[in-house]
Formats: sequence, structure tokens, C-alpha cells
Amino acid sequence: METLFTVSKNAAPGEYLTITEALVNLPSGSEPVTIHVCPGVYNEKFTINRDFVTLEGADASTTIITYGDYALMLMPDESKRGTFRTPTVMIDADDFMAKNLTFENSAGSGRIYGQALALYIDGDRICFDNCRLLGCQDTLFTAPLPPTAYQIGGFTGPKEFCERRPGRHYYHQCYIEGDVDFIFGGAVAYFEDCEIFSVKYEGKLQAKEMESASIHGYITAASTPQDQTYGYVFENCRLTSDCPKGSVYLGRPWRSFAKTVFLHCHLGDHIHPAGWHDWDKKDAYETIFYAEYKNVGPGADIEKRASFSQQLCDQEAALYTVEKVLCCFGHWDFPRFL
Repeated sequence: METLFTVSKNAAPGEYLTITEALVNLPSGSEPVTIHVCPGVYNEKFTINRDFVTLEGADASTTIITYGDYALMLMPDESKRGTFRTPTVMIDADDFMAKNLTFENSAGSGRIYGQALALYIDGDRICFDNCRLLGCQDTLFTAPLPPTAYQIGGFTGPKEFCERRPGRHYYHQCYIEGDVDFIFGGAVAYFEDCEIFSVKYEGKLQAKEMESASIHGYITAASTPQDQTYGYVFENCRLTSDCPKGSVYLGRPWRSFAKTVFLHCHLGDHIHPAGWHDWDKKDAYETIFYAEYKNVGPGADIEKRASFSQQLCDQEAALYTVEKVLCCFGHWDFPRFL
């Protein structure tokens, strides 16, 4: 039997004023739990670590979960918070679903505040339906982390020393915005009928961090594990932006076995003619998998695409259906989430 909770800014008896309060009172066990969140702005930071939880809002435009932690923030010991202690919401569980909600990191530009996650998702069979994910640099992290960090302390956070566990995520009719690497990580993630909005940088760009001052961002930074068949798949999505023409890349490899595919998507003119960036990993040309299939729009011209990317044929594209991708680790009855 499913257990129901209600969170409201005008909580009646038996309801909760905050999502955090509701989470504290969840029953133990594995029975499904749904938390209904009434319209309002919930300035909260929390972790969901119980399986079979559904978080359901009234409407994504009016039901907003927001917080503003950021990587350059100083901790009590004067160390920096770092990327992986910034998320507004962390999902550390399986069989989670969110509907009709906004998840926001309100910190602002990474040029000033560093990385700032709206969501850190470490779980399997995760679904977001009709949600808005808002941030700037590193909006959405799809765990697992890579096996090791490039520098000491690079993964400081709640899962730094935990087992790297594969996960599958499904994003349906969501709006996701950010600027640099704002969808990143090692999960299998399928984005269907979503809008992916690249935010224009405010203020002066730092050319030392970008290949030139004309580049405004990178949509994905996959770190797909070496033996994993799929990484990120975007199907029938719309890539939009307020950035200048040709100033945003589809992706760059956080790690050398990154996999990202765009199929039947509409690419705005903000997409760089090369499409893909190598992040100075020339030795990864044979291991990364960046591909496209029948995309349209002003940013879909493949004439000048990067040499290490490819265009799929019909037979290859047939391997990227939502059913094939999301069942890659075993059965997942994902339509029940829709």
C-alpha cells in the first residue's frame, strides 16, 4: 500500500511545512511513498536516501526547490566546499521519481561561484517527468563518479569513498539549463522530449579557461565507465539558448570513454560547427563515442563536425531506443513512471 504525505506552505494538521520534515518522518521499509508538494518556494537542501519515493509537485513553474551552495564557498575549516557538496537535492536511492517540480541551484555564474549542483543523483531506475532543472555550471550530476579524481580532494563529498554503482535515469519532457558541463557524470541517462537551454555568460569570459572568448559553454561532460554500453542519449530534444551563434559545444569528455548521442533533435544556431570538443584529450579519439542521427536546425550542419565524432546509420540508430538503453543493465519497467 502506498503511503501519502503532503507538504504545504499553509500546512493543515497532518501535513508538513517543509520537504525535509516529511522525509524525516518517512516509514522504514520498501513500500512506495509519495510526497505531494503544494505550490510555493521551498528554500531547502536535503538528501533522499530511501528507495521507492515519489516527489510530486503541483506544477513545475510554481513548485520550486532552491538553495545556493557553491564550490568556492568557504567551509568552517577554511577549505572550499567543492563541487560535490553543493547540490540542492541529492538522490541517494533507487526507484525514485520526481514530477512537476523545479530543482534549482541559485548560486549563479561559475565564473564567480564555481560549480553549483541543482541535483546529485546516485541511484538506479530514476525518473524525472515534467521537471525544471536550473543552474549554471554543473547543474545536473548523474553519478557514479569516475574511479579516481584528477587531483587530491577533487571528489570531496558524501560519495567520495563509496563503491561506484551504475545507474539508469530517464528525463521526460524536462527543461534543463546551465552553461558549462551542466549535464555531467557516468550514468546511463535518456533525455526524451526535453528542452536543453544553454545560458549565456554574464560578464567577461576568461580566455584561459576556454579555448577562446567566443566559446560560451559545453552542454555535456560524460564520464561513461569503460565497459558501459551507453552514456547519454538525447531523443527528440530541443537545444535552445541566448548564447551567440556557434558558441556552445554539444559535449566534451570528462573521462576518455565518454559516450553521448543526439537523435532527431533540433539544434539551435548556438551550437558550434564542430559540435564536439576533445578537452585536449587527443589520446581519447579512439575511445570516446560522440554521435548524431537525423538532427535538424541551424546547428545540425555536419559539414565541419569534429573528426572524432560520427553520424549513425539507420541500423546503428535503432540501438538507441528508450527500451534498449534503459534495460541495458537488466529489466526496468520504466513506463510505470510515466
